[in-house]
Amino acid sequence: MTKMLRWRWTSISAGALLAALTNIASTEAADCPRKDALGTSRVLSVDAKATPRVGLKSFPQTLPLADHEVVLTFDDGPNPPTTSKVLAALAQECVRATFFLIGQHASEHPDMVKRIAREGHTIGHHTWSHPFMARIPSDKAIAEIERGIAADEMALHGVATTTPSTPFFRFPYFESTPAQLDLLQSRGIAVFGADLWASDWNEMTPEQELKLVTERLAAAGKGIILFHDPKARTAAIMPAFLRYLRDNGFRVVHVVPAGASQKNADAR
Repeated sequence: MTKMLRWRWTSISAGALLAALTNIASTEAADCPRKDALGTSRVLSVDAKATPRVGLKSFPQTLPLADHEVVLTFDDGPNPPTTSKVLAALAQECVRATFFLIGQHASEHPDMVKRIAREGHTIGHHTWSHPFMARIPSDKAIAEIERGIAADEMALHGVATTTPSTPFFRFPYFESTPAQLDLLQSRGIAVFGADLWASDWNEMTPEQELKLVTERLAAAGKGIILFHDPKARTAAIMPAFLRYLRDNGFRVVHVVPAGASQKNADAR
């Protein structure tokens, strides 16, 4: 059996230090006080004009990641009981991720939205109520996009604007229409798909989820990974998953909008 298949989420070995970090046209991540932590290897600026759509599950292209580089993304939050556990696991390993928030949830839990941002993570948008966007009238789809962005911005900045401070968007269920994609591109909003996912919307044990996502990652070698922070099983495996990344030489890349790298660095 390979090391990956022997992995257990309830029994985590200390492992070796993270391999030398790769730096390819990127900004260095902030230093981590725990030198044995996984850490965030680099910050990748995403220009919506140059890269309007990424993620091989939905589109022909993805982010320019090197072998063993991953981008961690979480959908459908915030949900305080589980999102807080995910944030704690990320903080323990000095890892930064991207959270695609449902506007309705953001409006219900603004303090959690602020915490996500305060801890250095990127906040993207995921509609107001998570509908199947290709199955509703065009005007309702546009309203879902705009109301979701406005709710996220209100929770984060106290202003209900439909111009996102972070122009990143992910469609619920990865379902969209060409007109919706064109609309977001015209507004300078990058659409994120994913390269692989944990399938944590399916009923399974934490052990099964960890085995599934690590096997998929071992096969893919890199990519944008999709999790759902409201899922208890995902919150449960996150410490072990991050240790798996570290012990197997994976490096975490944090995505930010073009021009935001230095601003974010200064804020830290």
